[in-house]
Amino acid sequence: MARMTMARWMAFCLPLALIVGALISQYGFGLFPCEMCMWQRWPHYSAIVLALLGMVLAKAHREALANLFTGLAVLAICISGMIGGFHAGVEYGWWEGLTSCASASEQGLSAEETLQAILNTPLIRCDVTPWDLFGISLAGFNFLLSVGGAIAISIVMIRRKGTH
Repeated sequence: MARMTMARWMAFCLPLALIVGALISQYGFGLFPCEMCMWQRWPHYSAIVLALLGMVLAKAHREALANLFTGLAVLAICISGMIGGFHAGVEYGWWEGLTSCASASEQGLSAEETLQAILNTPLIRCDVTPWDLFGISLAGFNFLLSVGGAIAISIVMIRRKGTH
């Protein structure tokens, strides 16, 4: 497999695997995401789309554009990892995170219905680690895997230039 093809597949599979893992932990194990957890997902969704565009452009022999979109996917993966690193620091108490809560509100509800909606909504705090493995939270794993993966994909992309 050519190095750029491998880089494109890595840029597609890494965020896809992390999103699938996040969704399984949410829907399969009841680990509902806080707001900062959701922030980490958006760059991964973007990376999946960008990597796919890179693959399509490579098939169309638009190599320069394909490389650009693959690079943008790597940047999105790294951004998610950096958000995860910030979130992990909040969880570990290294720095302060969000100082207010956020939630989606429904329009047109009565005061009683609004109160019931608030009372029935689970409180998911960004500064509490709902699960960890060896002392590393899910946000910490996202940091390690995303930043490490972005570095690895970048190395594959850069080394490609020297092999042709």
